[in-house]
Amino acid sequence: MNALFIHLKEGATMPRTEAANQRIREEQREKILEAARRVFARKGRAATMADVANEANVSQGLAYRYFANKEAIFHELVEQAVQAGPAALQRRLERPGTPGERLFLWVLSMVESRRERPEFFQLFDQVLSDEAMPHGLRQLVQGYARTVQDQLRHLIVEGQAEGSVRVADPDQLVRAILVYLDGLARGYTLYGPEQFNQHFPDAEILLRMLKP
Repeated sequence: MNALFIHLKEGATMPRTEAANQRIREEQREKILEAARRVFARKGRAATMADVANEANVSQGLAYRYFANKEAIFHELVEQAVQAGPAALQRRLERPGTPGERLFLWVLSMVESRRERPEFFQLFDQVLSDEAMPHGLRQLVQGYARTVQDQLRHLIVEGQAEGSVRVADPDQLVRAILVYLDGLARGYTLYGPEQFNQHFPDAEILLRMLKP
C-alpha cells in the first residue's frame, strides 16, 4: 500500500499506454507529412529532408525514423491524395439537382479545392511532368486524371442534352476547364501564397464558359 501511495503521489506520472504511444506516433507522422506537403508545393522535388524537418519543427533524425527518404514521403503524399480522390469525385457526381446544377457545383468545388489545398494538385503535376517518376506512381495519378476527365465530360454531355450547358464540342470544353484548373494550382508557386489568395479568381469566371 505504501509503495502504491508513493508511486501515485503528487507530481508522479503513470506510464503511457501502448495505445497512447501509437496515437502520438501517428500524430507525429501526420505532422511530418503536412509539413512535407507544404515544402514540396514551394520547392518541388528539389526539397530535402532537412527542409521537411525544419518545416515540421522536428529533428532530421526524427523525420528519418518515420520515412527512409524524401522519395518515400513524396510517394506517401501522392498515394494519400489519390486514394481520397475517387470518393470525393463520386460524392460530387451524386449530388441532387439537374445535370447543369450538378456540373456547376462540380466546377465550383474543384475551383475551391485548388484555392484551399493547392499543394495536393501540385503533387499531381510534379508526378505527371517528371519522366523520372516511378511508373507505378505515374499510373496512379494518370488513373485519377482519367476519372476526373470522364466525370466532367459526362456532366457536360448531360447538361447539353437538357439545354443548361452551351452547345460546343464537349471534349474541347473538358480540356479548357482542366487546363484552367491546372493553372490555378500552379499559381501558388508562380505568385506565392499571399498573391495567390489575394487575387484568386472567382469560380463564376469559369462557369461563364459553360453557360448557354
